Amino acid sequence: MDHFQIINGELHAEQVPLSRIAAEVGTPVYVYSRATLERHAQVFVDGLAALPKKHVAFAIKANPNLAVLRVMQRQGLGADVVSGGELARALAAGMPGQDIVFSGVGKLEREMILGLDAGIGQFNIESEEEGVELAAVAAARRQRAACALRVNPDVDARTHEKISTGKAENKFGVPIDRAAGIYARLAALPGLDMRGVAVHIGSQLQQLQPLEDAFVKLGALIAELRANGQTVTHADLGGGLGVPYKAGEVFPTPAEYGAMVARVCGNWDVTLMFEPGRVIVGNAGVLLTRAIRVKRSSNNTPFVIVDAAMNDLARPAMYGAWHDFEAVRPTGQKMTAHIVGPICETGDTFAMDREIDALVAGDLAVFRTAGAYGATMASSYNSRGFVAEVMVDGDQFAVVADRILPEAITAAERVPAWLD
Repeated sequence: MDHFQIINGELHAEQVPLSRIAAEVGTPVYVYSRATLERHAQVFVDGLAALPKKHVAFAIKANPNLAVLRVMQRQGLGADVVSGGELARALAAGMPGQDIVFSGVGKLEREMILGLDAGIGQFNIESEEEGVELAAVAAARRQRAACALRVNPDVDARTHEKISTGKAENKFGVPIDRAAGIYARLAALPGLDMRGVAVHIGSQLQQLQPLEDAFVKLGALIAELRANGQTVTHADLGGGLGVPYKAGEVFPTPAEYGAMVARVCGNWDVTLMFEPGRVIVGNAGVLLTRAIRVKRSSNNTPFVIVDAAMNDLARPAMYGAWHDFEAVRPTGQKMTAHIVGPICETGDTFAMDREIDALVAGDLAVFRTAGAYGATMASSYNSRGFVAEVMVDGDQFAVVADRILPEAITAAERVPAWLD
C-alpha cells in the first residue's frame, strides 16, 4: 500500500495534488510520501516481532536523502552504510553511531578511521586483507573494531545479474568454505572484536527460498565456529526483499519473511541484523515528469518524449527495469507508445510499445515505485543538472533536495591558466 491515490480525478501524494508540486517546483522531480515511508518501516519491523533479539538498519544506498533518513531515524532504524559519505549522512540524520553497520568491499583507511571515531556498531569485513588492515588501523589508535565477517554462500538469488551478490563469481564476502579459518585468524588480531557473521545475496528478491538456502549455510558456519571455540553473538542477514514494479506482481511480505527467519534462524542465540532498503522506500516515491511532445514514428507507434531522462532515473537504461507509468490526470483514454527522454542516447528509453494513459504535450505523468535507486543514482549527463526531491506530509510538502542547475555544476569547474 502507498499514499499516491487519485482524488477528484487527479493523482495526489497524500493530500497534495501533484500538479501543485509541478507548478511550484518544476519537473522532473522526485516526490516522497512520509506516511508511506513510516508505514513500510513499521510493517517491516512488525514482521520480525517473533524474534527476541534484532537490529534493523536502513540500507542508505537505496535512498540517502537526509529527510528520508530522518524519517527512518524517527522510526527507530539504524543505518547500513557503504561509504564514508553515507556514514556522514547517517550521523547527520541523527542515527547513533552504535546503530550503524559499515559494509562494502573497498573501505579506505580514512573511512575506517571515520567509523572508529563515530563509534559505529559493526564493520562488515569483506576480505581477510581488509580485516588485517582494519585491525592495524584500530590497534594504532588503541581501539577495537566490532566486526562481522561477510561470507559468500554461493547461492543464486534469482535476480538481475547486476544486483546478485551471493554467487561465487561476485566480489562480495569470503568463500564460505574458507570462512572458519579466516574468522579464527582475524579473531586473534588485537584490533578486532570478531562478534559475528554476515551474508547478503542480492537485491529485488521475489522468492524466499534463496534466502533460506543462504541462511541454512550461515547457521552451519555459526555452529562450526562455536565448535572451534569462537564467539558468535551477531548474525547479519542483510536485505534484499523485492517490491512489485508492475501492477499485479506478488512478492513475499515482511511477515512471511520474518516467519521464515524465525523458523530457520530462531535457535541461533544471536542478535539477528537486517538491512532493508528498497522494500521500505521503493513505492514511497514517484518521479513526476511532463510530456514535452508526442512524436509519430515510422511504424505509427508514437514516442512520448518526457522531460525526465536516464540521468534522472537510471534503472531502465541500466537494468532494463520496468516502472509503471501513469497520467496525473487520466482521462480514461489509452494509447500504445514508446516512452523516452531527451538525452542523446537510444538507451534513454523507459518503455517500448507500452499501453499507457493517453497523453499530449504538457500533460503530467509519473514513473511509479521510484523511491529506491532513483535520485541517488542520478547524474548530470548531457549537462542536464540534478533532479529535485520533495517530501509530502499530509497536505503540505517541502523541497528536500534542491534542483542543481547546469550552471552551478559549470561554476565548480576550472580552465587551467595554460589553456588561456
